[in-house]
Amino acid sequence: MSFKDKKYTIKRNAISKEMARFLYEYVSLKRKVARTMFDVKYLSPYTEYFGVWNDQQVPETYSHYSDIVMETLLEDLRSLMEKETGLVLLPTYSYFRIYKKGDILARHKDREACSVSTTMNLGGDPWPIFINPNQDEGHTKGPHVGVHKIQEYVPSNSSGIKVELDPGDMLIYSGCDLEHWREPFEGQNNGQVFLHYNNKNEQNARVEKFDKRIHLGLPSWFKGKNQKDFG
Repeated sequence: MSFKDKKYTIKRNAISKEMARFLYEYVSLKRKVARTMFDVKYLSPYTEYFGVWNDQQVPETYSHYSDIVMETLLEDLRSLMEKETGLVLLPTYSYFRIYKKGDILARHKDREACSVSTTMNLGGDPWPIFINPNQDEGHTKGPHVGVHKIQEYVPSNSSGIKVELDPGDMLIYSGCDLEHWREPFEGQNNGQVFLHYNNKNEQNARVEKFDKRIHLGLPSWFKGKNQKDFG
């Protein structure tokens, strides 16, 4: 199965099981630390430095934009992503979630910063992802709002292709072209990290580089800013 032909491919053991376990333990501990600091009001629940529970795509589920470790993984796996896709890629951003029982990931396509993406299973209970290989099915209406939220999306009726990933495996896909989703989660917890890139030769690739931040690792409020904005 070729990314060039299908716009998606599966890479088994993209990272080792040991590294996946380490990352899952890391995000799980970070969630615990964030919950404690929010509960004792050491941090505002609206700050994003330790992650949030106000993700508009999957509400009340812990998520983190641009975690330093995951941004490092984003850059570290770029050469592997280029090998698997046959493209020269520019990194945009990373994002992780720890899904909980009952969560649903609605059918959607991604915003412009996500033309080449991967979802990697870090650990927890298994939870397959579905992908629709027909890029003409499912479409957005109106602009994207926020990190993930889409103003309006018209889903397809496709049953899709079910992809099951073990810890360390990743699905590489064209997030802007192929509809993807997850059915209701019946497990307790599942950790996924999403690594996003753009094809360097695409029209807006340089504009979307680092998700319009100065460099990787910065929080979302740095979008659209440059060094001159800080004196």
